[in-house]
Amino acid sequence: MKRVLVLAGLFVGLACGLRAQVMDTTVCDVIKKPESFDGKMVRIKGTVFAGFDEFAIKDVADPNCGFPVNAIWLSYPQGTKGKAGPVALLTIQPARNFAGKYTPPTRAAVTLDKSKDFKQFDSLLAQSHQKGADLCLGCARYEVTATLIGRLDTVADPSFKRDSAGKIIGFGGFGNMNAYPARLVLQSVADVTPKEIDYSKNDDATKGDAGMQPPSSGDPWVSIAFAQKLAAALGASPAKDQAVKAAGAYGKQNDHNSGVSIISGTANEAADRDEALGTKDSPDGVLFNCTLNSDRLQGEALARAIVHMGEHISEIREPDPQRGDPIAYVLESDAWVVTTVTAVASGQKYLTLPGGYLVWNSTWPEADRNDKMADALKDFLNNGAQLSR
Repeated sequence: MKRVLVLAGLFVGLACGLRAQVMDTTVCDVIKKPESFDGKMVRIKGTVFAGFDEFAIKDVADPNCGFPVNAIWLSYPQGTKGKAGPVALLTIQPARNFAGKYTPPTRAAVTLDKSKDFKQFDSLLAQSHQKGADLCLGCARYEVTATLIGRLDTVADPSFKRDSAGKIIGFGGFGNMNAYPARLVLQSVADVTPKEIDYSKNDDATKGDAGMQPPSSGDPWVSIAFAQKLAAALGASPAKDQAVKAAGAYGKQNDHNSGVSIISGTANEAADRDEALGTKDSPDGVLFNCTLNSDRLQGEALARAIVHMGEHISEIREPDPQRGDPIAYVLESDAWVVTTVTAVASGQKYLTLPGGYLVWNSTWPEADRNDKMADALKDFLNNGAQLSR
Protein backbone atom coordinates (compact mmCIF):
# COMPACT_ATOMS: atom_id res chain seq x y z
CA MET A 1 0.00 0.00 0.00
CA LYS A 2 2.83 2.36 0.86
CA ARG A 3 4.39 1.75 -2.59
CA VAL A 4 1.06 2.49 -4.30
CA LEU A 5 0.77 5.77 -2.41
CA VAL A 6 4.31 6.72 -3.35
CA LEU A 7 3.65 6.00 -7.04
CA ALA A 8 0.41 7.94 -6.90
CA GLY A 9 2.30 10.85 -5.40
CA LEU A 10 4.87 10.67 -8.18
CA PHE A 11 2.16 10.74 -10.86
CA VAL A 12 0.48 13.70 -9.19
CA GLY A 13 3.80 15.49 -9.00
CA LEU A 14 4.54 14.71 -12.64
CA ALA A 15 1.11 16.01 -13.72
CA CYS A 16 1.62 19.21 -11.72
CA GLY A 17 5.04 19.61 -13.29
CA LEU A 18 3.61 19.24 -16.79
CA ARG A 19 0.90 21.77 -16.04
CA ALA A 20 3.50 24.16 -14.64
CA GLN A 21 5.35 24.05 -17.97
CA VAL A 22 2.47 25.84 -19.72
CA MET A 23 3.03 29.59 -19.50
CA ASP A 24 0.22 32.12 -19.68
CA THR A 25 0.99 34.99 -22.03
CA THR A 26 -0.50 37.30 -24.67
CA VAL A 27 0.01 37.77 -28.37
CA CYS A 28 1.57 41.20 -27.90
CA ASP A 29 3.99 39.93 -25.23
CA VAL A 30 5.20 37.26 -27.64
CA ILE A 31 5.54 39.68 -30.57
CA LYS A 32 7.45 42.15 -28.38
CA LYS A 33 10.25 39.69 -27.59
CA PRO A 34 9.68 36.47 -29.55
CA GLU A 35 13.09 34.89 -29.00
CA SER A 36 12.43 34.47 -25.26
CA PHE A 37 9.47 32.17 -26.00
CA ASP A 38 11.08 29.75 -28.43
CA GLY A 39 10.09 26.15 -27.69
CA LYS A 40 7.88 27.06 -24.75
CA MET A 41 4.40 25.67 -24.18
CA VAL A 42 2.02 28.59 -23.73
CA ARG A 43 -1.63 29.37 -23.11
CA ILE A 44 -2.97 32.35 -25.06
CA LYS A 45 -6.40 33.93 -25.22
CA GLY A 46 -6.59 35.18 -28.79
CA THR A 47 -8.75 35.77 -31.82
CA VAL A 48 -7.95 33.56 -34.81
CA PHE A 49 -8.58 34.76 -38.34
CA ALA A 50 -8.22 32.84 -41.60
CA GLY A 51 -7.92 34.90 -44.76
CA PHE A 52 -6.40 34.86 -48.21
CA ASP A 53 -2.80 34.27 -47.07
CA GLU A 54 -3.37 34.56 -43.33
CA PHE A 55 -4.01 31.98 -40.60
CA ALA A 56 -3.06 33.76 -37.42
CA ILE A 57 -3.87 34.87 -33.89
CA LYS A 58 -4.35 38.49 -32.90
CA ASP A 59 -4.38 39.91 -29.40
CA VAL A 60 -7.82 40.14 -27.79
CA ALA A 61 -7.12 43.32 -25.80
CA ASP A 62 -4.91 45.20 -28.27
CA PRO A 63 -4.86 43.83 -31.85
CA ASN A 64 -2.29 46.44 -32.90
CA CYS A 65 0.82 45.53 -30.90
CA GLY A 66 2.88 48.22 -32.63
CA PHE A 67 5.18 45.97 -34.68
CA PRO A 68 5.52 45.22 -38.41
CA VAL A 69 3.66 41.92 -37.91
CA ASN A 70 1.08 42.02 -35.10
CA ALA A 71 -0.02 38.40 -35.03
CA ILE A 72 1.22 34.88 -34.33
CA TRP A 73 0.97 32.37 -37.17
CA LEU A 74 -1.16 29.34 -36.31
CA SER A 75 -0.35 25.78 -37.38
CA TYR A 76 -1.78 22.39 -36.61
CA PRO A 77 0.59 19.49 -35.88
CA GLN A 78 1.70 17.43 -38.85
CA GLY A 79 -0.94 14.91 -39.93
CA THR A 80 -3.94 16.74 -38.45
CA LYS A 81 -5.78 17.07 -41.78
CA GLY A 82 -7.80 20.06 -40.59
CA LYS A 83 -10.00 22.10 -42.91
CA ALA A 84 -9.21 25.69 -41.87
CA GLY A 85 -6.29 27.74 -43.11
CA PRO A 86 -5.21 30.26 -45.75
CA VAL A 87 -6.37 29.74 -49.33
CA ALA A 88 -2.91 30.65 -50.65
CA LEU A 89 0.50 30.52 -49.01
CA LEU A 90 4.09 31.22 -50.05
CA THR A 91 6.89 29.77 -47.94
CA ILE A 92 10.63 29.96 -48.54
CA GLN A 93 12.92 26.97 -47.95
CA PRO A 94 16.71 26.67 -48.31
CA ALA A 95 17.58 24.84 -51.54
CA ARG A 96 20.27 22.19 -51.77
CA ASN A 97 22.62 24.90 -53.09
CA PHE A 98 21.68 27.43 -50.38
CA ALA A 99 24.40 30.08 -50.13
CA GLY A 100 24.23 30.41 -46.34
CA LYS A 101 24.66 28.04 -43.43
CA TYR A 102 21.54 26.16 -42.37
CA THR A 103 20.80 23.61 -39.69
CA PRO A 104 17.22 22.30 -39.60
CA PRO A 105 15.67 22.98 -36.19
CA THR A 106 14.87 20.21 -33.75
CA ARG A 107 11.45 20.67 -32.17
CA ALA A 108 9.50 18.79 -29.50
CA ALA A 109 6.51 16.89 -30.82
CA VAL A 110 3.02 18.27 -30.26
CA THR A 111 -0.05 16.02 -30.15
CA LEU A 112 -3.33 17.73 -30.92
CA ASP A 113 -6.37 17.05 -28.76
CA LYS A 114 -9.05 16.60 -31.44
CA SER A 115 -11.79 17.41 -28.99
CA LYS A 116 -15.29 18.63 -29.73
CA ASP A 117 -13.99 22.17 -29.16
CA PHE A 118 -11.27 21.71 -31.78
CA LYS A 119 -13.68 20.30 -34.34
CA GLN A 120 -16.00 23.27 -33.81
CA PHE A 121 -13.05 25.68 -33.98
CA ASP A 122 -11.72 24.18 -37.23
CA SER A 123 -15.16 23.96 -38.83
CA LEU A 124 -16.03 27.59 -38.08
CA LEU A 125 -12.76 28.94 -39.48
CA ALA A 126 -13.10 26.82 -42.63
CA GLN A 127 -16.44 28.37 -43.61
CA SER A 128 -16.24 30.93 -46.38
CA HIS A 129 -18.46 33.93 -46.97
CA GLN A 130 -20.73 33.21 -49.92
CA LYS A 131 -21.70 36.14 -52.07
CA GLY A 132 -22.73 34.79 -55.44
CA ALA A 133 -20.50 35.64 -58.38
CA ASP A 134 -18.70 38.56 -56.71
CA LEU A 135 -14.95 38.07 -56.28
CA CYS A 136 -14.20 37.85 -52.56
CA LEU A 137 -10.70 36.41 -52.11
CA GLY A 138 -10.21 34.23 -49.04
CA CYS A 139 -13.23 35.70 -47.31
CA ALA A 140 -13.93 33.66 -44.20
CA ARG A 141 -17.36 33.77 -42.58
CA TYR A 142 -16.14 33.76 -38.97
CA GLU A 143 -13.28 34.78 -36.76
CA VAL A 144 -12.98 32.81 -33.52
CA THR A 145 -11.84 33.85 -30.05
CA ALA A 146 -10.55 30.95 -27.96
CA THR A 147 -8.06 29.80 -25.37
CA LEU A 148 -5.18 28.16 -27.24
CA ILE A 149 -2.44 25.95 -25.81
CA GLY A 150 0.53 24.99 -27.92
CA ARG A 151 4.24 25.15 -28.63
CA LEU A 152 5.72 28.47 -29.70
CA ASP A 153 8.39 28.49 -32.39
CA THR A 154 10.05 31.87 -32.69
CA VAL A 155 12.88 33.88 -34.22
CA ALA A 156 14.28 37.22 -33.11
CA ASP A 157 14.18 38.65 -36.63
CA PRO A 158 12.37 37.05 -39.61
CA SER A 159 13.86 39.38 -42.22
CA PHE A 160 16.05 38.12 -45.08
CA LYS A 161 19.83 38.38 -44.94
CA ARG A 162 21.75 38.67 -48.23
CA ASP A 163 25.35 38.51 -49.35
CA SER A 164 27.05 41.15 -51.50
CA ALA A 165 25.66 39.52 -54.65
CA GLY A 166 22.11 39.71 -53.33
CA LYS A 167 21.76 35.98 -52.60
CA ILE A 168 19.66 35.09 -49.57
CA ILE A 169 21.99 33.63 -46.94
CA GLY A 170 19.75 33.78 -43.91
CA PHE A 171 16.10 33.94 -42.97
CA GLY A 172 13.71 32.72 -40.37
CA GLY A 173 10.09 33.26 -39.60
CA PHE A 174 6.91 31.39 -40.27
CA GLY A 175 3.72 31.60 -42.29
CA ASN A 176 3.25 33.55 -45.48
CA MET A 177 6.57 34.81 -46.91
CA ASN A 178 8.18 33.53 -43.66
CA ALA A 179 7.27 36.98 -42.31
CA TYR A 180 5.89 36.03 -38.89
CA PRO A 181 8.36 36.02 -35.98
CA ALA A 182 6.28 33.48 -34.04
CA ARG A 183 4.22 30.38 -34.76
CA LEU A 184 1.92 28.50 -32.38
CA VAL A 185 1.64 24.77 -33.06
CA LEU A 186 -1.73 23.91 -31.56
CA GLN A 187 -2.11 21.33 -28.82
CA SER A 188 -5.62 22.13 -27.59
CA VAL A 189 -8.37 24.70 -27.87
CA ALA A 190 -11.16 25.67 -25.45
CA ASP A 191 -13.68 28.46 -24.78
CA VAL A 192 -14.56 28.74 -28.47
CA THR A 193 -16.52 31.92 -29.23
CA PRO A 194 -17.30 32.65 -32.90
CA LYS A 195 -18.08 36.06 -34.35
CA GLU A 196 -19.63 36.30 -37.79
CA ILE A 197 -17.84 38.87 -39.92
CA ASP A 198 -20.12 41.61 -41.22
CA TYR A 199 -20.04 41.79 -45.02
CA SER A 200 -23.45 43.45 -45.32
CA LYS A 201 -22.18 46.77 -46.70
CA ASN A 202 -20.22 45.00 -49.39
CA ASP A 203 -23.07 42.65 -50.21
CA ASP A 204 -25.33 45.65 -50.70
CA ALA A 205 -22.78 47.47 -52.85
CA THR A 206 -21.96 44.51 -55.09
CA LYS A 207 -24.70 42.98 -57.18
CA GLY A 208 -22.94 40.32 -59.19
CA ASP A 209 -19.59 40.26 -60.94
CA ALA A 210 -19.08 37.85 -63.79
CA GLY A 211 -15.84 39.39 -65.05
CA MET A 212 -13.64 37.72 -67.63
CA GLN A 213 -13.50 34.11 -66.53
CA PRO A 214 -10.50 31.91 -67.36
CA PRO A 215 -11.06 28.18 -67.92
CA SER A 216 -12.24 26.61 -64.65
CA SER A 217 -10.17 23.44 -64.96
CA GLY A 218 -8.48 23.99 -61.62
CA ASP A 219 -5.12 23.56 -63.36
CA PRO A 220 -2.83 26.33 -62.07
CA TRP A 221 -0.85 26.36 -65.32
CA VAL A 222 -3.99 27.26 -67.25
CA SER A 223 -4.44 30.18 -64.83
CA ILE A 224 -0.77 31.12 -65.16
CA ALA A 225 -1.12 31.29 -68.94
CA PHE A 226 -4.28 33.37 -68.55
CA ALA A 227 -2.53 35.74 -66.12
CA GLN A 228 0.46 36.12 -68.45
CA LYS A 229 -1.80 36.96 -71.40
CA LEU A 230 -3.74 39.46 -69.33
CA ALA A 231 -0.57 41.14 -68.00
CA ALA A 232 0.91 41.44 -71.49
CA ALA A 233 -2.25 43.18 -72.72
CA LEU A 234 -2.10 45.95 -70.09
CA GLY A 235 -1.16 49.47 -71.16
CA ALA A 236 2.42 50.53 -70.62
CA SER A 237 2.90 51.45 -66.96
CA PRO A 238 4.82 50.43 -63.82
CA ALA A 239 1.77 48.31 -62.89
CA LYS A 240 2.08 46.41 -66.16
CA ASP A 241 5.77 45.75 -65.50
CA GLN A 242 4.93 44.35 -62.06
CA ALA A 243 2.08 42.24 -63.42
CA VAL A 244 4.28 40.75 -66.15
CA LYS A 245 6.95 39.86 -63.58
CA ALA A 246 4.37 38.38 -61.21
CA ALA A 247 2.73 36.20 -63.86
CA GLY A 248 6.15 35.08 -65.13
CA ALA A 249 7.59 34.19 -61.71
CA TYR A 250 6.70 30.51 -61.99
CA GLY A 251 8.89 29.76 -65.00
CA LYS A 252 7.70 27.24 -67.56
CA GLN A 253 5.57 24.20 -66.92
CA ASN A 254 7.64 21.07 -66.16
CA ASP A 255 10.74 23.20 -65.55
CA HIS A 256 12.03 21.50 -62.42
CA ASN A 257 14.90 23.97 -62.07
CA SER A 258 12.82 27.12 -61.67
CA GLY A 259 12.98 27.03 -57.88
CA VAL A 260 9.20 27.40 -57.67
CA SER A 261 6.83 24.59 -56.70
CA ILE A 262 3.04 24.76 -56.92
CA ILE A 263 1.30 22.55 -54.37
CA SER A 264 -2.42 21.86 -54.15
CA GLY A 265 -3.88 21.63 -50.64
CA THR A 266 -4.58 23.36 -47.37
CA ALA A 267 -1.46 24.89 -45.82
CA ASN A 268 -2.28 24.62 -42.13
CA GLU A 269 0.30 22.18 -40.71
CA ALA A 270 3.80 22.53 -39.25
CA ALA A 271 5.42 19.87 -41.43
CA ASP A 272 9.02 18.82 -40.80
CA ARG A 273 9.77 18.83 -44.54
CA ASP A 274 9.05 22.57 -44.75
CA GLU A 275 12.01 23.34 -42.47
CA ALA A 276 14.36 20.73 -43.94
CA LEU A 277 17.12 21.53 -46.39
CA GLY A 278 15.72 21.18 -49.91
CA THR A 279 16.57 18.20 -52.09
CA LYS A 280 17.07 20.21 -55.30
CA ASP A 281 18.94 23.28 -56.45
CA SER A 282 17.44 26.64 -57.31
CA PRO A 283 18.71 29.65 -59.29
CA ASP A 284 18.17 31.71 -56.13
CA GLY A 285 19.55 29.19 -53.64
CA VAL A 286 16.10 29.05 -52.05
CA LEU A 287 12.89 27.26 -52.97
CA PHE A 288 9.60 29.12 -53.29
CA ASN A 289 6.79 26.76 -52.27
CA CYS A 290 3.39 28.07 -53.31
CA THR A 291 0.39 26.21 -51.85
CA LEU A 292 -3.03 26.87 -53.37
CA ASN A 293 -6.31 25.53 -51.97
CA SER A 294 -7.95 24.29 -55.17
CA ASP A 295 -11.25 23.72 -53.35
CA ARG A 296 -11.59 27.46 -52.70
CA LEU A 297 -9.67 28.89 -55.65
CA GLN A 298 -11.42 28.35 -58.95
CA GLY A 299 -11.54 30.32 -62.19
CA GLU A 300 -10.98 34.04 -61.64
CA ALA A 301 -10.01 33.57 -57.98
CA LEU A 302 -7.24 31.12 -58.93
CA ALA A 303 -5.89 33.53 -61.55
CA ARG A 304 -5.80 36.33 -58.98
CA ALA A 305 -4.03 34.08 -56.46
CA ILE A 306 -1.43 33.18 -59.09
CA VAL A 307 -0.68 36.87 -59.67
CA HIS A 308 -0.62 37.68 -55.94
CA MET A 309 1.81 34.90 -55.02
CA GLY A 310 3.85 35.61 -58.15
CA GLU A 311 4.30 39.23 -57.05
CA HIS A 312 5.62 37.99 -53.70
CA ILE A 313 8.10 35.70 -55.45
CA SER A 314 9.35 38.32 -57.91
CA GLU A 315 9.77 40.99 -55.24
CA ILE A 316 11.65 38.67 -52.86
CA ARG A 317 13.83 37.44 -55.70
CA GLU A 318 14.69 40.91 -56.94
CA PRO A 319 14.07 43.59 -54.33
CA ASP A 320 14.32 47.20 -55.41
CA PRO A 321 18.01 48.11 -54.84
CA GLN A 322 16.92 51.57 -53.70
CA ARG A 323 14.91 50.28 -50.75
CA GLY A 324 16.22 46.77 -50.11
CA ASP A 325 14.00 44.03 -48.80
CA PRO A 326 10.59 45.55 -48.04
CA ILE A 327 8.69 44.67 -44.87
CA ALA A 328 5.60 42.44 -44.94
CA TYR A 329 3.25 45.44 -45.09
CA VAL A 330 4.85 46.70 -48.31
CA LEU A 331 5.07 43.23 -49.87
CA GLU A 332 1.38 42.65 -49.22
CA SER A 333 0.43 46.14 -50.37
CA ASP A 334 2.32 45.72 -53.64
CA ALA A 335 0.80 42.28 -54.23
CA TRP A 336 -2.73 43.53 -53.64
CA VAL A 337 -2.20 46.46 -56.00
CA VAL A 338 -1.09 44.13 -58.81
CA THR A 339 -3.91 41.69 -57.96
CA THR A 340 -6.45 44.50 -58.17
CA VAL A 341 -5.04 45.92 -61.41
CA THR A 342 -5.31 42.53 -63.12
CA ALA A 343 -8.79 41.97 -61.68
CA VAL A 344 -9.92 45.27 -63.16
CA ALA A 345 -8.29 44.39 -66.48
CA SER A 346 -10.16 41.08 -66.54
CA GLY A 347 -13.48 42.92 -66.23
CA GLN A 348 -14.19 42.50 -62.52
CA LYS A 349 -16.65 45.09 -61.25
CA TYR A 350 -15.77 44.56 -57.59
CA LEU A 351 -13.00 43.04 -55.49
CA THR A 352 -13.46 42.30 -51.80
CA LEU A 353 -10.77 41.23 -49.34
CA PRO A 354 -11.23 39.15 -46.17
CA GLY A 355 -13.14 41.03 -43.50
CA GLY A 356 -15.27 42.93 -46.01
CA TYR A 357 -12.74 45.46 -47.33
CA LEU A 358 -13.89 46.60 -50.78
CA VAL A 359 -10.73 47.61 -52.69
CA TRP A 360 -12.32 47.96 -56.10
CA ASN A 361 -15.76 49.16 -57.08
CA SER A 362 -16.37 50.04 -60.73
CA THR A 363 -19.11 52.50 -59.69
CA TRP A 364 -16.67 54.73 -57.82
CA PRO A 365 -16.17 58.09 -59.57
CA GLU A 366 -13.03 57.85 -61.68
CA ALA A 367 -11.36 60.76 -59.88
CA ASP A 368 -11.80 59.04 -56.51
CA ARG A 369 -10.78 55.50 -57.39
CA ASN A 370 -7.09 55.63 -56.47
CA ASP A 371 -7.78 57.29 -53.10
CA LYS A 372 -10.63 54.92 -52.25
CA MET A 373 -8.56 51.89 -53.15
CA ALA A 374 -5.58 53.15 -51.15
CA ASP A 375 -7.75 53.86 -48.09
CA ALA A 376 -9.42 50.45 -48.22
CA LEU A 377 -6.10 48.65 -48.68
CA LYS A 378 -4.49 50.52 -45.79
CA ASP A 379 -7.46 49.68 -43.57
CA PHE A 380 -7.26 46.01 -44.54
CA LEU A 381 -3.51 45.72 -43.99
CA ASN A 382 -3.65 47.41 -40.57
CA ASN A 383 -6.87 45.94 -39.21
CA GLY A 384 -7.48 42.84 -41.28
CA ALA A 385 -4.02 41.39 -41.94
CA GLN A 386 -2.52 42.86 -38.71
CA LEU A 387 0.45 44.43 -40.50
CA SER A 388 1.93 47.87 -40.00
CA ARG A 389 4.79 49.98 -41.32
